[in-house]
Amino acid sequence: MTRTQVNLVADMMVLDPKATSLHSDYGSFDRPLASGEGHEVDVEAAVDGSSSGMAQSSDVYQRQPLLPGAPTKGKDRWGSVGSNVDYYEDDNDKIDNISHVRHAGIQNGSGIVKLDIPAPLREEPRFPKEKWKTVLAFIFMVFNFILTTTSLAMLHERVPDRSVYGPLPDIILDNVEVQDWALSVSEVLIVIVSNSAMIFVIFHKHRFIVARRIFIVMGLLYMLRSITFYVTVLPMSSKTYYCSPKLNHTTPLIITKRVLQLISGFGLSINGKHTYCGDYIFSGHTVVLVLCYLIIKEYSPKRCLPIHWLAGIAAFVGVIMVLIAHCHYTVDVLIAYWVTTRLWYIYHTMANHTQLKQSGPSNLLSRLWWFPLFKYLEKNVGGNLPRQYDWPLPWPRRFLAKHPNRDS
Repeated sequence: MTRTQVNLVADMMVLDPKATSLHSDYGSFDRPLASGEGHEVDVEAAVDGSSSGMAQSSDVYQRQPLLPGAPTKGKDRWGSVGSNVDYYEDDNDKIDNISHVRHAGIQNGSGIVKLDIPAPLREEPRFPKEKWKTVLAFIFMVFNFILTTTSLAMLHERVPDRSVYGPLPDIILDNVEVQDWALSVSEVLIVIVSNSAMIFVIFHKHRFIVARRIFIVMGLLYMLRSITFYVTVLPMSSKTYYCSPKLNHTTPLIITKRVLQLISGFGLSINGKHTYCGDYIFSGHTVVLVLCYLIIKEYSPKRCLPIHWLAGIAAFVGVIMVLIAHCHYTVDVLIAYWVTTRLWYIYHTMANHTQLKQSGPSNLLSRLWWFPLFKYLEKNVGGNLPRQYDWPLPWPRRFLAKHPNRDS
């Protein structure tokens, strides 16, 4: 080999940066060569002009990736021939699990380029109607309402005689003169706030989910009342409230008639149907008033703050009227408020958090006896219900909607 040929081969190796390495970043297809063996093969192949030597060296060393610039393991940079711009991937800068691509030419680290990736399409709606679940919750509420009236129909015969046993000592009833008209005021307020709450539920966009939540909570409250006032019968708190005379015996037919009478009056005295006594712990009037306020506050628009205040005031005045009428002891009202608010808050807290809908050692709320029913009704609800409203009936929207064949 002449000196001119040796110099020519040396210049070629200097100009080719990949010729000095034995393996490329994308792997090698040939066997590993001993130290210095690769250089001798390249030199001899270049001098002799044989194609086999070039196939073993240049085909492997000169192999280029599909993208401009191959990543090197040293600095995680992407280099490209003929370009002074480098890009790198920074694992520490991630937003929404999307890596950012930074321009290496900017020294202060600014110039972040965010790649907006659209959210994947959901196969199922986030807030499904599931009307059959709402019907199931309604049946649950009706069943427990009938259970409550049945318990009262049977309890009426066990109420202590008013002429023998007077009212229990009560700090409010003992210091407030009885006013019979106050009960009518309380029940009128119940009618007003309950109808107001019903309007907000009907116009709520997710009315079926809201309705079944209310049905379940009311059903649980009715069930608790049917147990508490039946197991412990208190003396009459009022000396003027009318109670039907006792028969000193009961039959299935008598109980059925009493139940139908109570249901026909919706449990209100202003209808003249609630003439059976003994349902004290806890107060049903307080339950309805507080529950209606919670419904209005939770599922009405936030801008309806005056309505929230009016509902709260109406509930408070209604409870005070119950006490003034001596229809319940003070402890009945306090227990009713506590049980209603705790049950409402527990149910909605569980409904708004996905992790609380799963059974596990860390979720102690899953030990509630009604948790399986709650899980079945709420498992497909994906988060907090938005305060959205629409028209509940289809026919006005159908007439106002633009027909596909109509131009105007």
